[in-house]
Amino acid sequence: MYEPIRTKSVHALADTADFPHRSREEELNIQLAGHLSALLAVTDELGLDEAAESIAGQIARLRGAPPARHAGLTGADPAALHRRALALAGRALVVAASRADTAAAILSAERMDAHTAALHEPHLVGAH
Repeated sequence: MYEPIRTKSVHALADTADFPHRSREEELNIQLAGHLSALLAVTDELGLDEAAESIAGQIARLRGAPPARHAGLTGADPAALHRRALALAGRALVVAASRADTAAAILSAERMDAHTAALHEPHLVGAH
């Protein structure tokens, strides 16, 4: 009465064996390096050279290569930059904790403390 279907359904999932897959650890490394790279750009803009070098070291460890550095200044308000850096350091801390990366977690927590202090001390905002 009915003829059997001879072709694959267009709604069937594609064969995923052909696609490269990353492990959860690799995905977390990529995510952490991304958050730290964004933090590095803000840190460079604030002119915090010692902190920037520490962040760059962690990025190099995660990626296996030194990071690209922030080339230009945006002229953004230092308080806004500190708030952005605080948020980025918080994101990096969450990812570092989830992958049990102690070095990155400690660095992220230190950066959070520094940016929090800068926001609460008006004379520190913009200090290099």
